[in-house]
Amino acid sequence: MAVKIRLARRGRKKLAMFDVVVADARAPRDGRFVEKIGTYNPNTNPATVVLNEKQAIQWVLKGAQPTDTVRAILSYKGIMYAKHLQVGVNKGAITQEQADAKFEAWKAEKEVKIQTKSSTLQQSKAKSKAARLEAEAKVSNTRADNIAAKNKVAEEALVASVVEAINEAEEEATGVEIDEVVAEASPVAEEAVEEAPIAEEAVEEAPEAEVAVEEAPEAEAAAEEAPVAEAAVEEAPEAEAEEAPVAEEAAEEATEEAPAAE
Repeated sequence: MAVKIRLARRGRKKLAMFDVVVADARAPRDGRFVEKIGTYNPNTNPATVVLNEKQAIQWVLKGAQPTDTVRAILSYKGIMYAKHLQVGVNKGAITQEQADAKFEAWKAEKEVKIQTKSSTLQQSKAKSKAARLEAEAKVSNTRADNIAAKNKVAEEALVASVVEAINEAEEEATGVEIDEVVAEASPVAEEAVEEAPIAEEAVEEAPEAEVAVEEAPEAEAAAEEAPVAEAAVEEAPEAEAEEAPVAEEAAEEATEEAPAAE
């Protein structure tokens, strides 16, 4: 019976894990197997390999043929190197203690390499995360600045519109008041315009007024003399009335004397 060391798939879709099994070459991939000697998880970086080293070395020494993927896994864990050392021990080239020491030294060196790779990956992952966070923060700050600028423009536009509305309202109110004042002032202005020629005439007559003012004392003297004249006029009829009977008496006497003379 041909025996192979191969992988048997398990796990869910797009997140597969594998068992390292020893099975008949004629058995299906996920079918019957002879022994399970480890697991392989390719979803981590580096990949996680858990292997029973003693059983793996025994099956390899017995002649079990690993598949290509399993051969890479066994080489990664040092199983193929251990087989090489064990063949040397079997041939008497080296002792078992020397083979074990060489294998332990190789395992320590390999572990250092794995740890270095793991730390390097973690550092690169941390740097990548920091760079991504920095880029996201930069984008967020830029977006916040743009939003703040837009909000500022919107606020300024809103304030400008409010101020404009207030100014328009004040202008409308002032315009109504001005119209009312103009409406009230128009008749007065028209009267003032109509009185303007009179005022001009008054200005032209101002010299005459000054002359009249200068003549005012004479007018006052004439006014003082006016009662005397009125009194004289009133006395004139009385004198005429008194003289009229005297004249009539003289006429009568003359008439009487006329016959006597005849």
